[in-house]
Amino acid sequence: MNKQIVKTVLAFVFIFNFATNSFAQPFLKEVNYFKKLDSITPPPTNPILFIGSSSFTKWVDVKNYFPGYTILNRAFGGSSLPDVIHFAEEVIFKYNPKQIVIYCGENDVAANASAETVLERFKTLHTLIRTKLPKVSIVFVSLKPSPSREKFWPVIVEANGMIKQFAKKHRKTYFVDIYQSMFNSDGKIMSDIFLSDNLHMNKKGYEIWQPIIAPYLKK
Repeated sequence: MNKQIVKTVLAFVFIFNFATNSFAQPFLKEVNYFKKLDSITPPPTNPILFIGSSSFTKWVDVKNYFPGYTILNRAFGGSSLPDVIHFAEEVIFKYNPKQIVIYCGENDVAANASAETVLERFKTLHTLIRTKLPKVSIVFVSLKPSPSREKFWPVIVEANGMIKQFAKKHRKTYFVDIYQSMFNSDGKIMSDIFLSDNLHMNKKGYEIWQPIIAPYLKK
């Protein structure tokens, strides 16, 4: 085999391996970024850990909303529950949190997961956390009614109800309902609490969430 063929084969193998790893772990870049942050500034001991998808990722100043609490945000945008499960070691267990606050599942529904599927995925995450951190409280923030995903609202409402019932049956597991608070008294969604994409929230949206979540946080 001549040198040119060898080079071509090796190049193909490199590209194939890179593509395979990228597709197999689409959020590896985000996880590596967390590792970089940790190397620059050591994370706090036993923090309240916020994990999940972009509604938490974009809450970049979450610490300012909850003064007096030690909060670490390790949510990564675009993630679904299987992604959080996959990277649980990197985004949950390495931090030995005293409490875990979760916002995740909306992307699952947007990818056509049923309410039952979202519940089963949350159960898997819940079991995984309980296995390694049996005494840590788990707070699940309900899925929100994003205007851009209005067609999914019925599934979101159903999934929220199922997870709420599940939480009631498990110790140190709490369901926080922020869904209804995002509607006006006339039943219409508050349009001024979202960014232009009608998916992610602005400061007004997080100001609504703050007093609802705060009572569940652990000092």
